[in-house]
Amino acid sequence: MASLRDIDARIKSTKKTSQITKAMQMVSASKLNRAETNAKAFVPYMEKIQEVVSSIANGSKDASHPMLVARPVKRTGYVVITSDRGLAGPYNSSVLRKVYQTISERHKSPDEYGIIVLGRMGSEFFRMRGMNVIQELTGISDQPTFDDIKEITSSTVKLFADETVDEIYMYYKHFISAISQEVTEKKLLPLGSVDSDSASTLYEFEPNQEEILKVLLPQYAESLIYGALLDGKASEHASRMTAMKSATDNASDLIASLTLTYNRARQAAITQEITEIVGGAAALE
Repeated sequence: MASLRDIDARIKSTKKTSQITKAMQMVSASKLNRAETNAKAFVPYMEKIQEVVSSIANGSKDASHPMLVARPVKRTGYVVITSDRGLAGPYNSSVLRKVYQTISERHKSPDEYGIIVLGRMGSEFFRMRGMNVIQELTGISDQPTFDDIKEITSSTVKLFADETVDEIYMYYKHFISAISQEVTEKKLLPLGSVDSDSASTLYEFEPNQEEILKVLLPQYAESLIYGALLDGKASEHASRMTAMKSATDNASDLIASLTLTYNRARQAAITQEITEIVGGAAALE
């Protein structure tokens, strides 16, 4: 059985750990509120640009663009959104497991795919397994702006435009609520049919619809990546908040158990001392 000193040391160290996890939980809760606000604020822009693209793509037979048309697939791109830091529960592992299984099932050679990864955890995961990472971005802010990822989103869309890859899928953790997030797979390119849930609006286009598509479609595809990143950041903070709350609760349970053990050991030591004193006194009589 551990000594009183050892048990007391464990109680003190667990209390310090509990204070750290509690602080991290509160920080994550604050960041989650901001991340939710950012994600919601981006929705109107996405809905409007989707509405305009849908109006052009579905309203005119003359307007066409390579990003709307599927072609024979020789190589597939995968955009994977993860975090730069751990201690976020299953946030990273669930996304990475899904991507790893998908690539293993679909491809026999690294030449058949390329991975564009956002976040250090994903980058380290794929590189440790010798998988084909063609682009990566780490050190992303907790509240990212579009400028933070513009370079990698632009180069990702260019991979499709240059026919380096023939289709691109995106994987990230979709935010549902503070206690629920789900791994989401979304086909990024080719866009195929772009449908909008908004009421149809009539637009006049200058100079013409095809010229507008040339500018608008790359922006739309880049915006899809940015929107997924904002969604993923909300999921990351929610997952970390939940993980830290669970760690704090476990620490509290452990402290209670150790305190009970400490008190019992202390009581046993006192009883032992009393027994020895009584036994010594009886021996002197």
